[in-house]
Amino acid sequence: MATVIGKVDTLHDEMIHDAQMDIYGHRLATCSSDRSVRIFEVDKNQPPKPIATLNGHHGPVWQVSWMHPMYGVVLASCSYDKKVILWKENERGEWNKLFTHEKHAGSVNSIQWAPPDTGLYLVCGSSDGTISIVQGFGDDKFESSHVINNAHTTGVNAVSWAPSHPASTTLDPSSKDYDTVNKRFVSGGGDSMVRVWKFSGEEWACEAELKGHTNWVRDVAWAPDTGFTTSTIASCCHDGKVIIWQCSDLDKGNWESKTMHAFDDVIWHLSWSVMGDILAVSGGDNKVTLWRESHKGGWICISKQDSNNAN
Repeated sequence: MATVIGKVDTLHDEMIHDAQMDIYGHRLATCSSDRSVRIFEVDKNQPPKPIATLNGHHGPVWQVSWMHPMYGVVLASCSYDKKVILWKENERGEWNKLFTHEKHAGSVNSIQWAPPDTGLYLVCGSSDGTISIVQGFGDDKFESSHVINNAHTTGVNAVSWAPSHPASTTLDPSSKDYDTVNKRFVSGGGDSMVRVWKFSGEEWACEAELKGHTNWVRDVAWAPDTGFTTSTIASCCHDGKVIIWQCSDLDKGNWESKTMHAFDDVIWHLSWSVMGDILAVSGGDNKVTLWRESHKGGWICISKQDSNNAN
């Protein structure tokens, strides 16, 4: 059973939309409708300590995403103000704007850094229906490298990178496919569609359209590499349905779907465990549930937490 081990006073004045830990679990970033991003130092022996407030957006901030630390201490944030801002901590512990991405004509709803082996890329999804890619070149140099027009005709709500290496790639270092880099991500939009995108040549192209939802797709989450030969994506929808999509060969695109569960309320967010075997689901009922695939292929709820009753 999941247990609440503590609470964080974020000091935000309005609704909190996202909270993300860095890879080491030492820093927590939060963002809010109050237009700010806040960063906390986390120590298991004492309450989280606020260390920075980042002001630069002119609208609600929807999401934050930590860049992998092998590239530096950088945090990305996206907002209703159509901007994505990259923030960097200097040697004195001060946070400053590093780069501002302004290629969208609508709210930027979702962002995520690629796995480090994929490269220094940030994918961004917007209400204007486009998906853009910010690319880093080292020495704190970033540029807006690609824009995918009409990715979702009624807006992009969520994006999620695939693991760096295809699930079908053997873990044998002597394999000819061992060094294959999997440049793919998945997106979900207001058109009820889930789409898989692949970098081919010099452009991003839609590789697969996954049809199964009947309303706005609110979130998508590509499962981490588990060592198995199947790629797995989870998607959730305003209709309350969570669908699991699995594919044994990405190049053939033979995706199969299974409804994990149909909830009675809208589902807003999905998150895989580091090992990729447990899926956390949160929705409009203010509950977080944890799900695991059984040996028979079905999905079972292994824990439930009601945020209204958390102490």
